[in-house]
Amino acid sequence: MADNKAMLNLDGESPIELDVLTGTMGEKEIDIRSLGSKGYFTFDPGFTSTASCESKITFIDGDEGILLHRGYPIDQLALNSNFLEVCYILLYGEKPSQEEYDKFTTIVTRHTMVHEQITRLFHGFRRDSHPMAVLCGVTGALAAFYHDSLDVNVERHREIAAFRLLSKMPTVAAMCYKYSLGQPFVYPRNTLSYAGNFLHMMFSTPCEEYVVNPVLERAMDRILILHADHEQNASTSTVRTAGSSGANPFACIAAGIASLWGPAHGGANEACLRMLEEINSVEHIPAFIKRAKDKNDSFRLMGFGHRVYKNYDPRATVMRETCHEVLKELNLSDDLLAVAMELEHIALHDPYFIEKKLYPNVDFYSGIILKAMGIPSTMFTVIFAMARTVGWIAHWKEMHDDGVKIARPRQLYTGYQKRDFNSDIK
Repeated sequence: MADNKAMLNLDGESPIELDVLTGTMGEKEIDIRSLGSKGYFTFDPGFTSTASCESKITFIDGDEGILLHRGYPIDQLALNSNFLEVCYILLYGEKPSQEEYDKFTTIVTRHTMVHEQITRLFHGFRRDSHPMAVLCGVTGALAAFYHDSLDVNVERHREIAAFRLLSKMPTVAAMCYKYSLGQPFVYPRNTLSYAGNFLHMMFSTPCEEYVVNPVLERAMDRILILHADHEQNASTSTVRTAGSSGANPFACIAAGIASLWGPAHGGANEACLRMLEEINSVEHIPAFIKRAKDKNDSFRLMGFGHRVYKNYDPRATVMRETCHEVLKELNLSDDLLAVAMELEHIALHDPYFIEKKLYPNVDFYSGIILKAMGIPSTMFTVIFAMARTVGWIAHWKEMHDDGVKIARPRQLYTGYQKRDFNSDIK
């Protein structure tokens, strides 16, 4: 709501009065929507100072290290809830009653199967395709199989599409992995949890049963919770932008997957593992730390610090605890994991890292956990996409529930002025 006014004074012109909007957490934003009618627009590359929408889903205070989903702190959700309960909260705004939760989980669980013809799509991809390329293509293609609920103007259609995406994404993600190995696809099992079912589809084979380790199951569940939503990031903004045109939900989520694939976004944990492989040994760490501190060296430590959080990433606190639980459970002896743990120790105790607040972030710990589980780095971003799907859906639904206005950013044109064309081609 508008609590007060801001005055924009321009030389030789009458002041322009603008509303100042205040969010529920006290953040203040100047409403500039009326500037266009007066011949002015704002210039903000990356939209880092521009609110593109109003939302009730997620709140972030990077300076204080706060992340809330519908008002609930992320650490409380990760430690005291499970992924499907968090999904319900993100989609519906309130925590479910037992009856609501049971109904919700039953619907999700009973729709994890995908149309059998979808399995044939995978064979159109090369075996060595990156799983994210396959995931993006197959997700977009779901609209060709589930076209009975694609009218985005019908609330019931939006709800059905939301359930289908949430239910089927782990199945499709696991199929991407199995296809890359040349192994047969494993069908979902309704007796397992959301995270346990995904691990079973990843690692089970027809010739050997896979028993889900409860420690790893809980770790995967926490990874999903901690990646479920993160406000108006690049991929979420992409989903909203695509959705603003009235595009079907499968196309919108495929667009989000494409955006997430970027190394500056969802590919960060994969890049972190590549860095650990480059360092290779604990004895090489001092040389790389020296390079990281050298402002003239292009080398950067991946998995440390965060663009949004100027304090400790609240998700990393839970992920760190989970990481050590997994490593203790598996009792692994691995050079790269040893490198990671030594880097963590240095970052938490070295004055340079502490002063610059370069704490290990959620990408650092999630990459270590996934590697310890035996999941290849090419699947890291796929799992991120699987987790973030519910956040994308929540924002997509909220946008349609509140009324859609098609995205149409402005630009600062710096090209030629009008000029005449005369061809020199004979």
